[in-house]
Amino acid sequence: MTKSSRRTWLTAAGSALAGVVGLLLPVFGTAGAAQAADSGIHVGNGRIYEANGNEFVMRGVNHAYAWYPGETDAIADIASKGANTVRVVLSSGDRWTETTSSQLASIVDDCKTSKVICVLEVHDTTGYGEDGAAATLGQAADYWVGVKSALRGQEDYVVVNIGNEPFGNSGYSAWTAATKTAISKLRNAGIENALMVDAPNWGQDWSNTMRDNAASVFASDPRRNTIFSIHMYGVYDTAAEVQGYLNHFVNNGLPIVVGEFGDNHSDGNPDENAIMATARSLRVGYLGWSWSGNGSGVEYLDMVTGFDAGSLTAWGNRFFHGADGIAATSTRATIYGGGGGGGGTGGTAPNGYPYCVNGASSDPDGDGWGWENSRSCVVRGGAADH
Repeated sequence: MTKSSRRTWLTAAGSALAGVVGLLLPVFGTAGAAQAADSGIHVGNGRIYEANGNEFVMRGVNHAYAWYPGETDAIADIASKGANTVRVVLSSGDRWTETTSSQLASIVDDCKTSKVICVLEVHDTTGYGEDGAAATLGQAADYWVGVKSALRGQEDYVVVNIGNEPFGNSGYSAWTAATKTAISKLRNAGIENALMVDAPNWGQDWSNTMRDNAASVFASDPRRNTIFSIHMYGVYDTAAEVQGYLNHFVNNGLPIVVGEFGDNHSDGNPDENAIMATARSLRVGYLGWSWSGNGSGVEYLDMVTGFDAGSLTAWGNRFFHGADGIAATSTRATIYGGGGGGGGTGGTAPNGYPYCVNGASSDPDGDGWGWENSRSCVVRGGAADH
Protein backbone atom coordinates (compact mmCIF):
# COMPACT_ATOMS: atom_id res chain seq x y z
CA MET A 1 0.00 0.00 0.00
CA THR A 2 1.29 3.45 -0.90
CA LYS A 3 0.16 6.72 0.59
CA SER A 4 1.15 10.20 -0.56
CA SER A 5 0.35 13.35 1.37
CA ARG A 6 1.65 16.58 2.92
CA ARG A 7 1.80 18.19 6.32
CA THR A 8 2.46 21.80 7.30
CA TRP A 9 3.53 23.60 10.46
CA LEU A 10 3.66 27.37 10.76
CA THR A 11 5.34 28.91 13.76
CA ALA A 12 5.93 32.53 14.62
CA ALA A 13 9.17 32.38 12.66
CA GLY A 14 8.57 30.06 9.75
CA SER A 15 6.99 26.91 8.43
CA ALA A 16 8.00 23.36 7.61
CA LEU A 17 6.33 21.16 5.03
CA ALA A 18 6.35 17.43 4.93
CA GLY A 19 5.32 14.99 2.21
CA VAL A 20 5.12 11.31 2.87
CA VAL A 21 4.61 8.07 1.02
CA GLY A 22 4.39 4.92 3.14
CA LEU A 23 5.57 1.39 2.47
CA LEU A 24 6.64 -0.97 5.22
CA LEU A 25 8.52 -4.16 4.35
CA PRO A 26 10.03 -6.76 6.66
CA VAL A 27 13.79 -6.78 7.09
CA PHE A 28 16.16 -8.55 9.42
CA GLY A 29 19.42 -7.44 11.04
CA THR A 30 21.22 -6.96 14.30
CA ALA A 31 22.80 -4.09 16.16
CA GLY A 32 26.08 -5.89 16.70
CA ALA A 33 27.78 -6.89 19.90
CA ALA A 34 29.58 -3.66 20.79
CA GLN A 35 28.88 -2.22 24.24
CA ALA A 36 27.32 1.15 24.96
CA ALA A 37 28.77 3.94 27.03
CA ASP A 38 28.14 3.32 30.73
CA SER A 39 28.02 6.88 32.06
CA GLY A 40 25.25 9.43 31.84
CA ILE A 41 22.17 8.55 29.81
CA HIS A 42 23.26 5.59 27.73
CA VAL A 43 22.11 2.72 25.57
CA GLY A 44 22.43 -0.98 26.33
CA ASN A 45 20.88 -3.90 24.44
CA GLY A 46 18.49 -1.60 22.64
CA ARG A 47 17.25 0.10 25.82
CA ILE A 48 17.91 3.53 27.33
CA TYR A 49 19.41 3.67 30.82
CA GLU A 50 20.44 6.25 33.34
CA ALA A 51 23.97 6.23 34.72
CA ASN A 52 22.87 4.09 37.69
CA GLY A 53 21.63 1.36 35.35
CA ASN A 54 17.93 2.10 35.76
CA GLU A 55 15.99 1.81 32.53
CA PHE A 56 14.50 5.12 31.41
CA VAL A 57 11.44 5.26 29.14
CA MET A 58 10.81 8.73 27.71
CA ARG A 59 7.32 10.12 28.13
CA GLY A 60 7.36 13.70 27.01
CA VAL A 61 6.32 16.68 24.96
CA ASN A 62 7.86 18.81 22.21
CA HIS A 63 8.23 22.52 22.97
CA ALA A 64 8.94 25.09 20.22
CA TYR A 65 11.44 27.22 22.14
CA ALA A 66 13.20 28.57 19.04
CA TRP A 67 10.05 30.38 17.93
CA TYR A 68 8.71 31.19 21.38
CA PRO A 69 11.74 31.95 23.59
CA GLY A 70 9.60 34.19 25.77
CA GLU A 71 7.48 31.27 26.97
CA THR A 72 9.79 30.65 29.88
CA ASP A 73 7.27 28.67 31.94
CA ALA A 74 6.64 26.02 29.29
CA ILE A 75 9.11 23.42 30.53
CA ALA A 76 7.87 23.68 34.11
CA ASP A 77 4.27 23.54 32.91
CA ILE A 78 4.95 20.41 30.85
CA ALA A 79 6.63 18.80 33.84
CA SER A 80 3.63 19.67 36.01
CA LYS A 81 1.50 17.46 33.77
CA GLY A 82 3.68 14.46 34.59
CA ALA A 83 6.03 14.35 31.60
CA ASN A 84 9.53 13.05 32.34
CA THR A 85 11.12 14.48 29.16
CA VAL A 86 10.87 17.66 27.10
CA ARG A 87 12.13 17.79 23.52
CA VAL A 88 13.16 21.38 22.93
CA VAL A 89 13.24 22.99 19.47
CA LEU A 90 16.43 25.01 18.93
CA SER A 91 17.94 26.83 15.97
CA SER A 92 21.49 26.67 14.69
CA GLY A 93 21.05 30.12 13.13
CA ASP A 94 21.02 28.75 9.60
CA ARG A 95 17.29 29.28 9.20
CA TRP A 96 15.98 30.98 12.32
CA THR A 97 17.55 33.05 15.10
CA GLU A 98 20.39 31.08 16.66
CA THR A 99 19.88 29.62 20.12
CA THR A 100 22.98 30.82 21.93
CA SER A 101 25.15 28.84 24.29
CA SER A 102 23.87 30.87 27.23
CA GLN A 103 20.27 30.27 26.20
CA LEU A 104 21.05 26.58 25.88
CA ALA A 105 22.54 26.51 29.37
CA SER A 106 19.40 28.21 30.70
CA ILE A 107 17.17 25.63 29.01
CA VAL A 108 19.16 22.82 30.59
CA ASP A 109 18.85 24.52 33.98
CA ASP A 110 15.08 24.79 33.47
CA CYS A 111 14.89 21.08 32.66
CA LYS A 112 16.87 20.19 35.77
CA THR A 113 14.82 22.50 37.98
CA SER A 114 11.64 20.94 36.58
CA LYS A 115 13.09 17.42 36.96
CA VAL A 116 12.76 16.38 33.34
CA ILE A 117 15.28 15.02 30.86
CA CYS A 118 16.14 17.45 28.04
CA VAL A 119 16.18 16.26 24.44
CA LEU A 120 17.66 19.19 22.50
CA GLU A 121 17.19 19.35 18.73
CA VAL A 122 18.29 21.63 15.89
CA HIS A 123 15.22 22.29 13.73
CA ASP A 124 16.94 24.04 10.82
CA THR A 125 17.64 20.72 9.06
CA THR A 126 13.94 19.95 8.52
CA GLY A 127 13.32 18.62 5.01
CA TYR A 128 16.81 19.14 3.58
CA GLY A 129 16.97 18.20 -0.11
CA GLU A 130 13.34 19.14 -0.66
CA ASP A 131 13.05 22.38 1.29
CA GLY A 132 15.61 24.81 -0.11
CA ALA A 133 15.80 26.73 3.18
CA ALA A 134 16.90 23.72 5.21
CA ALA A 135 20.38 23.31 6.66
CA THR A 136 22.53 20.19 6.37
CA LEU A 137 23.29 17.76 9.16
CA GLY A 138 26.88 18.96 8.85
CA GLN A 139 25.79 22.50 9.67
CA ALA A 140 23.81 21.20 12.64
CA ALA A 141 26.87 19.27 13.85
CA ASP A 142 28.95 22.45 13.60
CA TYR A 143 26.39 24.19 15.82
CA TRP A 144 26.63 21.49 18.48
CA VAL A 145 30.41 21.69 18.46
CA GLY A 146 30.14 25.44 18.92
CA VAL A 147 27.93 25.12 22.02
CA LYS A 148 29.57 22.03 23.52
CA SER A 149 30.54 23.95 26.65
CA ALA A 150 26.83 24.03 27.58
CA LEU A 151 26.61 20.25 27.12
CA ARG A 152 29.75 19.23 29.00
CA GLY A 153 28.91 17.75 32.39
CA GLN A 154 25.22 17.41 31.50
CA GLU A 155 25.37 13.82 30.25
CA ASP A 156 22.98 12.67 33.00
CA TYR A 157 20.34 15.15 31.90
CA VAL A 158 20.70 15.92 28.18
CA VAL A 159 20.25 13.96 24.94
CA VAL A 160 21.51 15.70 21.78
CA ASN A 161 19.06 15.23 18.89
CA ILE A 162 21.42 16.23 16.08
CA GLY A 163 18.91 17.51 13.52
CA ASN A 164 15.14 17.44 13.08
CA GLU A 165 13.78 15.47 10.09
CA PRO A 166 17.07 15.97 8.23
CA PHE A 167 15.90 14.95 4.76
CA GLY A 168 12.64 15.37 2.89
CA ASN A 169 11.58 13.17 0.00
CA SER A 170 14.49 14.13 -2.25
CA GLY A 171 18.06 12.96 -1.78
CA TYR A 172 17.20 10.96 1.30
CA SER A 173 19.52 8.12 0.28
CA ALA A 174 22.31 10.36 1.60
CA TRP A 175 20.86 10.10 5.12
CA THR A 176 23.09 7.21 6.23
CA ALA A 177 26.42 8.75 5.29
CA ALA A 178 25.41 12.22 6.48
CA THR A 179 24.26 10.87 9.83
CA LYS A 180 27.46 8.89 10.37
CA THR A 181 29.56 11.94 9.51
CA ALA A 182 27.62 14.13 11.94
CA ILE A 183 27.98 11.58 14.73
CA SER A 184 31.72 11.38 14.08
CA LYS A 185 32.06 15.17 14.18
CA LEU A 186 30.35 15.38 17.57
CA ARG A 187 32.33 12.53 19.08
CA ASN A 188 35.64 13.85 17.72
CA ALA A 189 34.82 17.18 19.35
CA GLY A 190 34.47 15.48 22.72
CA ILE A 191 30.66 15.56 23.03
CA GLU A 192 29.82 12.55 25.19
CA ASN A 193 26.05 12.91 25.58
CA ALA A 194 23.69 10.28 24.26
CA LEU A 195 22.81 11.23 20.69
CA MET A 196 19.48 10.98 18.91
CA VAL A 197 19.04 10.87 15.14
CA ASP A 198 15.81 11.52 13.27
CA ALA A 199 14.62 9.58 10.26
CA PRO A 200 14.54 11.03 6.73
CA ASN A 201 11.35 11.48 4.65
CA TRP A 202 10.27 14.33 6.91
CA GLY A 203 10.93 12.09 9.88
CA GLN A 204 8.56 9.28 8.85
CA ASP A 205 10.99 6.96 7.02
CA TRP A 206 8.43 5.67 4.51
CA SER A 207 11.45 4.52 2.45
CA ASN A 208 12.79 2.51 5.43
CA THR A 209 16.16 4.19 4.94
CA MET A 210 16.74 4.60 8.68
CA ARG A 211 15.27 1.22 9.50
CA ASP A 212 17.49 -0.63 7.04
CA ASN A 213 20.67 1.26 7.96
CA ALA A 214 20.20 1.78 11.69
CA ALA A 215 22.57 -1.02 12.71
CA SER A 216 25.47 0.42 10.73
CA VAL A 217 24.75 3.94 11.98
CA PHE A 218 24.68 2.68 15.55
CA ALA A 219 27.98 0.85 15.05
CA SER A 220 29.56 4.02 13.64
CA ASP A 221 29.23 5.76 17.01
CA PRO A 222 32.42 4.92 18.95
CA ARG A 223 30.42 5.26 22.19
CA ARG A 224 27.61 3.03 20.88
CA ASN A 225 25.24 5.59 22.34
CA THR A 226 22.89 6.67 19.58
CA ILE A 227 19.09 6.55 19.81
CA PHE A 228 16.84 6.46 16.72
CA SER A 229 13.76 8.67 16.42
CA ILE A 230 10.77 8.04 14.17
CA HIS A 231 8.06 10.67 13.67
CA MET A 232 4.60 9.16 13.27
CA TYR A 233 2.00 11.14 11.37
CA GLY A 234 -0.06 10.12 8.34
CA VAL A 235 2.19 7.23 7.28
CA TYR A 236 1.32 5.47 10.54
CA ASP A 237 -2.46 5.35 10.33
CA THR A 238 -2.84 1.66 11.18
CA ALA A 239 -1.77 -0.42 14.16
CA ALA A 240 0.03 -2.85 11.85
CA GLU A 241 2.31 -0.12 10.52
CA VAL A 242 3.06 1.23 13.98
CA GLN A 243 3.77 -2.21 15.42
CA GLY A 244 5.79 -3.35 12.41
CA TYR A 245 8.15 -0.39 12.54
CA LEU A 246 8.73 -0.31 16.30
CA ASN A 247 9.00 -4.08 16.64
CA HIS A 248 11.75 -4.18 14.04
CA PHE A 249 13.98 -2.00 16.19
CA VAL A 250 13.12 -3.72 19.46
CA ASN A 251 13.62 -7.19 17.98
CA ASN A 252 17.02 -6.18 16.63
CA GLY A 253 18.29 -4.57 19.81
CA LEU A 254 18.25 -1.02 18.40
CA PRO A 255 17.06 1.86 20.62
CA ILE A 256 14.01 3.65 19.19
CA VAL A 257 11.67 6.41 20.36
CA VAL A 258 8.67 8.05 18.74
CA GLY A 259 10.10 11.56 18.65
CA GLU A 260 6.95 13.21 17.35
CA PHE A 261 3.33 12.22 16.77
CA GLY A 262 -0.14 13.68 16.94
CA ASP A 263 -3.76 12.58 16.89
CA ASN A 264 -4.46 14.07 13.47
CA HIS A 265 -2.60 15.64 10.60
CA SER A 266 -2.93 17.15 7.17
CA ASP A 267 -1.10 14.16 5.65
CA GLY A 268 -3.48 11.62 7.17
CA ASN A 269 -4.87 10.45 10.48
CA PRO A 270 -2.18 8.79 12.61
CA ASP A 271 -3.32 6.01 14.92
CA GLU A 272 -2.36 7.65 18.19
CA ASN A 273 -4.02 4.89 20.20
CA ALA A 274 -1.81 2.27 18.55
CA ILE A 275 1.28 4.48 18.89
CA MET A 276 0.80 4.95 22.62
CA ALA A 277 -0.32 1.39 23.34
CA THR A 278 2.53 -0.14 21.33
CA ALA A 279 5.08 2.17 22.96
CA ARG A 280 3.82 1.10 26.38
CA SER A 281 3.88 -2.61 25.60
CA LEU A 282 7.37 -2.42 24.08
CA ARG A 283 8.77 0.00 26.70
CA VAL A 284 9.54 2.48 23.92
CA GLY A 285 9.62 6.21 24.58
CA TYR A 286 7.27 8.73 22.98
CA LEU A 287 7.28 12.53 22.69
CA GLY A 288 4.06 14.18 21.52
CA TRP A 289 3.92 17.17 19.23
CA SER A 290 3.49 19.76 20.67
CA TRP A 291 2.84 21.89 23.74
CA SER A 292 1.55 25.02 21.99
CA GLY A 293 2.15 27.47 19.13
CA ASN A 294 1.10 25.54 16.02
CA GLY A 295 -0.59 27.41 13.18
CA SER A 296 -1.47 27.30 9.49
CA GLY A 297 -4.38 24.95 9.94
CA VAL A 298 -2.75 22.49 12.33
CA GLU A 299 -3.60 24.27 15.55
CA TYR A 300 -5.26 21.03 16.65
CA LEU A 301 -1.75 19.76 17.43
CA ASP A 302 -1.55 22.18 20.36
CA MET A 303 -1.87 20.34 23.68
CA VAL A 304 -2.79 23.54 25.47
CA THR A 305 -4.29 26.78 24.18
CA GLY A 306 -2.02 29.83 24.16
CA PHE A 307 0.67 28.20 26.35
CA ASP A 308 -1.85 28.09 29.20
CA ALA A 309 -1.24 24.94 31.24
CA GLY A 310 -4.77 25.16 32.59
CA SER A 311 -6.35 25.05 29.12
CA LEU A 312 -5.92 21.54 27.76
CA THR A 313 -7.14 20.90 24.24
CA ALA A 314 -8.82 17.67 23.15
CA TRP A 315 -5.42 16.37 22.00
CA GLY A 316 -3.77 17.47 25.23
CA ASN A 317 -6.41 15.78 27.35
CA ARG A 318 -6.04 12.57 25.33
CA PHE A 319 -2.26 12.69 25.55
CA PHE A 320 -1.96 13.37 29.25
CA HIS A 321 -5.02 11.62 30.67
CA GLY A 322 -6.10 9.02 28.13
CA ALA A 323 -5.22 5.34 27.84
CA ASP A 324 -1.45 4.75 27.83
CA GLY A 325 -0.92 8.47 28.31
CA ILE A 326 1.46 10.46 30.46
CA ALA A 327 -0.48 10.12 33.71
CA ALA A 328 -0.63 6.34 33.35
CA THR A 329 2.85 5.59 32.06
CA SER A 330 5.36 8.34 32.90
CA THR A 331 7.97 7.82 35.61
CA ARG A 332 10.44 10.51 36.67
CA ALA A 333 14.12 9.84 36.06
CA THR A 334 15.82 8.41 39.13
CA ILE A 335 18.47 11.13 39.03
CA TYR A 336 15.66 13.43 40.20
CA GLY A 337 14.49 10.99 42.85
CA GLY A 338 12.01 9.06 40.71
CA GLY A 339 11.26 5.47 41.58
CA GLY A 340 12.17 3.98 38.20
CA GLY A 341 9.94 1.22 36.96
CA GLY A 342 10.37 1.58 33.24
CA GLY A 343 7.87 4.26 32.33
CA GLY A 344 5.02 3.25 34.57
CA THR A 345 4.54 -0.14 32.96
CA GLY A 346 4.37 -1.77 36.41
CA GLY A 347 6.74 -2.98 39.06
CA THR A 348 6.42 -6.70 38.37
CA ALA A 349 8.02 -8.79 35.63
CA PRO A 350 5.94 -11.33 33.67
CA ASN A 351 7.45 -14.12 35.81
CA GLY A 352 5.99 -12.56 38.96
CA TYR A 353 9.17 -11.15 40.50
CA PRO A 354 9.61 -7.38 41.04
CA TYR A 355 11.76 -5.35 38.71
CA CYS A 356 15.06 -4.08 40.11
CA VAL A 357 14.85 -0.36 40.87
CA ASN A 358 18.56 0.04 40.20
CA GLY A 359 18.49 -1.90 36.95
CA ALA A 360 21.70 -3.48 35.69
CA SER A 361 23.65 -2.13 38.65
CA SER A 362 21.87 -4.76 40.77
CA ASP A 363 23.10 -7.56 38.48
CA PRO A 364 26.92 -7.82 38.63
CA ASP A 365 27.05 -11.26 36.98
CA GLY A 366 24.80 -10.25 34.08
CA ASP A 367 22.30 -13.12 34.38
CA GLY A 368 19.27 -10.83 34.47
CA TRP A 369 18.64 -11.38 38.19
CA GLY A 370 19.42 -8.93 40.97
CA TRP A 371 18.95 -8.70 44.74
CA GLU A 372 17.21 -5.72 46.34
CA ASN A 373 15.22 -5.28 49.57
CA SER A 374 16.19 -8.79 50.68
CA ARG A 375 14.59 -10.50 47.71
CA SER A 376 15.29 -11.43 44.10
CA CYS A 377 14.44 -8.92 41.38
CA VAL A 378 14.45 -8.94 37.59
CA VAL A 379 16.52 -6.53 35.48
CA ARG A 380 14.30 -5.00 32.80
CA GLY A 381 15.30 -6.21 29.36
CA GLY A 382 17.66 -8.82 30.84
CA ALA A 383 17.73 -12.57 30.39
CA ALA A 384 15.21 -13.13 33.21
CA ASP A 385 12.66 -10.59 31.92
CA HIS A 386 10.09 -13.02 30.57
